[in-house]
Amino acid sequence: MNAFTAKEYTCYYARVLDTDLPLAIDVVCDMLTGSLIRQEDVDAERGVILEEIAMTEDDPGDCVHDLFAHTMLGDTPLGRPVLGTEETINALDADRIRRFYKKHYDPTRLVVAAAGNVDHNKVVRQVRAAFEKAGALTRTDATPMPPRQGSRALRTAGRVEVINRKTEQAHVILGMPGLARTDERRWALGVLNTALGGGMSSRLFQEVREKRGLAYSVYSYTSGFADTGLFGVYAGCRPSQVHDVLKICRDELDRVAEHGLSDDEIGRAIGQLAGSTVLGLEDTGALMNRIGKSELCWGEHMSVDEMLAKISAVTPDEVRDVARDVLGHRPSLAAIGPLKDKQAARLHDAVA
Repeated sequence: MNAFTAKEYTCYYARVLDTDLPLAIDVVCDMLTGSLIRQEDVDAERGVILEEIAMTEDDPGDCVHDLFAHTMLGDTPLGRPVLGTEETINALDADRIRRFYKKHYDPTRLVVAAAGNVDHNKVVRQVRAAFEKAGALTRTDATPMPPRQGSRALRTAGRVEVINRKTEQAHVILGMPGLARTDERRWALGVLNTALGGGMSSRLFQEVREKRGLAYSVYSYTSGFADTGLFGVYAGCRPSQVHDVLKICRDELDRVAEHGLSDDEIGRAIGQLAGSTVLGLEDTGALMNRIGKSELCWGEHMSVDEMLAKISAVTPDEVRDVARDVLGHRPSLAAIGPLKDKQAARLHDAVA
């Protein structure tokens, strides 16, 4: 049993033998509907979360992603770290958590997903029985809430945020606004991301690591939310190489924005994206997460075949169009590392 929190949803889950599914459903549903939230439990968990925050702070390769979100989205819910800060965690008490719990942990806001050797109708009956047992299904007129829409998030361009820290490497993310998660162009953006920085054959990997040996880890990624999105390029390198790495990345982004990708690159990216999509769903936990997220974020469940059809249907022109639209934005930059004043000042050149 465990749980995790993303920017826009929280997941509680259990992984058990198929014969123990009724027990797992009963325990998870009881936790969601009948938690006591005692002050002593809050105090104990507070220490755990503060340790988790400290652990994240010790990993600059992880921390730079939070910094980039703040750089792009500012002091908004999407721009703040999921873990919170020492100040916000220390300020929480049982009463505040209990009020939030009673307001939001309602069956109309929940999606139940199951994957493995399960029978859909049996799971529905068992979940209904567990919630009825807890008295959580008393509202006969209740209807599920629609997928979250959110409020328009702040977008910035040419912004640079630097944390000077004594680390062996400099960790940088160069990026710009992406696409919202429901944007139909997200399939073309996925292909673009794969070709640009999604693997060992990608442009960024070849240019930064294979040809020049300037970084061990370099990749691009996309994040889609209800009303906005992010596109970023991450690299970890020696501080003395950071400006060379950023120049190469910026030049490559500008080149793809202006000239696009070749048909061969796009074809390879489509094949790689399709393969990684299927292979990534071989684990029952990944299947459970995909089903739940589909219902919660999109309000629909797309089969694997439908997803593969969407990927295969992407055309070179669509990839070039989305490259021009997304990569054509002036980027922003987040950096963590032992960067002296002159080095930090030069980082603005990467977003000029």
